[in-house]
Amino acid sequence: MSKEMKVMVIGSGGREHAICWKLKQSNCDIYCAPGNGGISQIADLVPIKPDNIPEMLEYAQKEKIDLTIVGPEVPLGLGIVDEFIKNNLQIFGPNKNAARLETSKAFARDFCQKYNLPSPAYEKFTDSKKAKDYLSAKSFPIVIKADGLAAGKGAIIVHNKQEAHITIERILDKKEFGQSGNTIVIEDFLTGQEVSMLVLCDGNTIMPIIPARDHKPIFDGNQGPNTGGMGSYAPIPDLGNDFTSNIQTKLFDPMLRALKKENIEYKGVLYAGLMISGNDFNIVEFNCRWGDPEAEVLIPLLKTDMVSLCLDTIEGKLKQLEWQNKYALTVIAASDGYPQKYETNKLITGDLSDTEDTIIFHCGTKKENNNFYTTGGRVLSITGLGNSLVQARARSYKKIKQIQFDNIYYRTDIGNR
Repeated sequence: MSKEMKVMVIGSGGREHAICWKLKQSNCDIYCAPGNGGISQIADLVPIKPDNIPEMLEYAQKEKIDLTIVGPEVPLGLGIVDEFIKNNLQIFGPNKNAARLETSKAFARDFCQKYNLPSPAYEKFTDSKKAKDYLSAKSFPIVIKADGLAAGKGAIIVHNKQEAHITIERILDKKEFGQSGNTIVIEDFLTGQEVSMLVLCDGNTIMPIIPARDHKPIFDGNQGPNTGGMGSYAPIPDLGNDFTSNIQTKLFDPMLRALKKENIEYKGVLYAGLMISGNDFNIVEFNCRWGDPEAEVLIPLLKTDMVSLCLDTIEGKLKQLEWQNKYALTVIAASDGYPQKYETNKLITGDLSDTEDTIIFHCGTKKENNNFYTTGGRVLSITGLGNSLVQARARSYKKIKQIQFDNIYYRTDIGNR
């Protein structure tokens, strides 16, 4: 890989740090907009917000960026890929039309229903009275989702009619999620084991990525409100070897045919959150990018070069991916109070160095005078690697105990089944 190749990563979290960490192995010049404290150690930070598409485009043109990799969902939903392509710039990620699978829960559910892809019964509402009336014939628990993007917090499980009515009012009437809550989707609650199934798609070929498991609730035992993710691990020991090929045959192959039928060209990572029950599965959600914190376990296991992978996807020449024969587990160190109110600007102390078997990805940090400070609810993602899940888990938790900041909080049961 030529040293002259300039690669820009868009985003500021643990996923983007993992992408930059992997790019460092490709011997290219790395830029990250806007990045974070940890990313600043391996990339030049660019002070542009991910949703500022005109500035991002201007910077990429001025600096002659050879490849841009989009981390978060917001710029994808705003059409950054379309703008870059229009200006003959190489960019990794789906276009605005394809990104609707993530940016609109209603669109995704309608798509699944139209093409018979396994998903729960649902209805869409813009009127809170009609939504409440619909619930009178439903059993609980049930899931109420804001239609648009809500930073992983827009899917709310309610356990009775009173909770449901309060949630409907919060989203539709009080606009707690802003425009993202103009429409809600009410869908049946699914039971089973959640699996994050990611694939790469180059428009014609789908290439599976190792299945991962994300832990979204804030408290041990999967209790409390959903977060953006409190930990993850891969691969998943309790899944049979034929699981990936079964999902490919029953979900991703027909999905690719459906996308083509709808004239939607999909290039990038496609993430299906699945609920597995026996040999059956249902689609919980779609994401149109690397998951976070799934990226922090999947990318360290990836042997294939990141630049080649992105360019092959863009050019429609996707080849077989190579993986390490190891396990990875990550634990999120969060600020107490997350996902609600939390304090920032806390000094982070302790051992923040990587080892051969542990990698620290920064999620919400800044660097000032050689010190790191907290800037977000999710602060660090501590990934352990091992020959077994038990070993990877032990390494991650050993490392997290060596790190301190005021009111640090993390789940103690990631990977415990």
